[in-house]
Amino acid sequence: MHALLQYPFDPQAIFDRRRAIRRELLADGTKRLKKKIAVLGGSTTHDVISALELFLLDFGIEPTFYESEFGLYYEDAMFSEELRAFEPDLIFIHTSRRNLTALPAAGDGEESVSALLDAQYAHFETMWEHLREVYRCPIIQNNFEKPFYRLLGNRDAWDCRGQVRFVSRLNERFAAYAASREDFYLNDIDYLSSDWGLARWSDPLYWHMYKYCLSIDAIPAFAYNVACIVKSVYGKNKKALVLDLDNTLWGGIVGDDGVDGIQIGHETSMGQVYSEFQKYLKDLSSYGILLNVNSKNDEENALAGLRHPEGTLRPEDFISIKANWQPKDLNFTEIAEELNILPDSMVFVDDNPAERAIVTAQVPGVSAPVMDAPERYIAAIDRQGFFEATALSRDDLKRGEMYHANAERTRLQRSFADYREYLLSLEMRAEIRPFEPVYLPRIAQLTNKSNQFNLTTRRMTESEMQAVANDPDCVTLYGKLSDKFGDNGVISVVYGRKNGETLEIELWLMSCRVLKRNMEHAMLDALVRGAKEKGVSRLRGYYFKTAKNGMVKDFYRDFGFTLVKTDGEDTVWELPLDGYGEKNTVIRVN
Repeated sequence: MHALLQYPFDPQAIFDRRRAIRRELLADGTKRLKKKIAVLGGSTTHDVISALELFLLDFGIEPTFYESEFGLYYEDAMFSEELRAFEPDLIFIHTSRRNLTALPAAGDGEESVSALLDAQYAHFETMWEHLREVYRCPIIQNNFEKPFYRLLGNRDAWDCRGQVRFVSRLNERFAAYAASREDFYLNDIDYLSSDWGLARWSDPLYWHMYKYCLSIDAIPAFAYNVACIVKSVYGKNKKALVLDLDNTLWGGIVGDDGVDGIQIGHETSMGQVYSEFQKYLKDLSSYGILLNVNSKNDEENALAGLRHPEGTLRPEDFISIKANWQPKDLNFTEIAEELNILPDSMVFVDDNPAERAIVTAQVPGVSAPVMDAPERYIAAIDRQGFFEATALSRDDLKRGEMYHANAERTRLQRSFADYREYLLSLEMRAEIRPFEPVYLPRIAQLTNKSNQFNLTTRRMTESEMQAVANDPDCVTLYGKLSDKFGDNGVISVVYGRKNGETLEIELWLMSCRVLKRNMEHAMLDALVRGAKEKGVSRLRGYYFKTAKNGMVKDFYRDFGFTLVKTDGEDTVWELPLDGYGEKNTVIRVN
């Protein structure tokens, strides 16, 4: 990450150097995902877009923007031919309390206030439904900051005529809509303005002078929050934390101070700080964030520290524990290999700036937030938005359990000389079926998260996946895999589209946590059966080279496809279906 684009932000430095930062990012050689983003503003948006572009570039997304004229967010959303021609991949609606057209008055009763609320909400819902129908792309919508004054004092929070109460009720309506719709996300400026300080956020000077609905200094934090939603939608989230121990998870050095001498628990104020941090990490792990240890320590001392009676985290809460004296960048890389995820999917958390510098220099793409004071550790991770949850599936909640089970499988594998016998010993069972509504969120999520085993790396939204599922010319398959150690959930997705006598495979991906388990054999068998039912005679597969999917460049060759076209490192392959013999011999399917 660019140094100036990390929390805490220096707004003046960002705006002073934004052109130079943009040039540096575009020249760094990163292959970025290109996306068209429409910004429909109820206030001035120029500097918001400028900052948003920098953060997206830093996240690996190269945006092209459509910007509505000042205040014409609704007109553009409903009627603009220019917006239709732009064909946005994502729409961001930047409105605020300044765009509310009616607020309760002193003479209003509950009935008239409710009517005002319904009318104000209907204005937005009509717009959202129109955008969903026409553009079928993700929508990000601001909710509302609280008023910067209270006509009724504290009564404003509960009286039906109170503007604070009215805004809160409207935000609840927005939240209910977000909870009931796919590809719709709230940018929570109610929280952001509170975190920033409402008086500074809503300083009237910026509205009356520049028609900004927030202070200029708050724009980087605001734009970063939007960028976190966008990068999460397009699969740029982090997956794991790699944590130091001494002076990171507890105060003191366990090897020198002993277990009884480290600070953790409720006996001291600093012990409470570390306990709160451990609780925060434990809560993150419950949502599927993988915890790991990378510590310069004797393993015995490290484990003793993690077993401290006042500690919240225990050794079993971690997928991998590297407590030794080798360089931390080597440990970091080994942890990534054990988890079978890319190093840039992990966040390095260490109080020592020298260690952070070494790891980020030696392992490209790794994020290492500044951990300058224990009482700010939580904010240092939380405000970075590493794990922005635009989707939250059952598989996400079980991710830690799945990776622990993978460690058990690895230990079992070491006891077998014959790999096929090992696979059979796992007693694997697969469910392979056409796309089903209950799994569409996870299927869409996989398209945006899987990078290594992904032949075309198409990034798709849930609504786009729904359209594919409804297309009679498409063969769609999801694959779930379980064994005697546990259920891996939905881990593979493939679909192909009929084109004459050919089924063209537009997407094929698999989670790396089930690599080398022969699931791809079972998926190909099912795809061939589905293709034959469509009356086609051949499969055509595409491999599009990216920086991360080199592991599958020979995938089609290994399965008997014939190379028919090359374009640089991109390739096209075909397989006749006549005489096809099933490949899977170790997984019981359906």
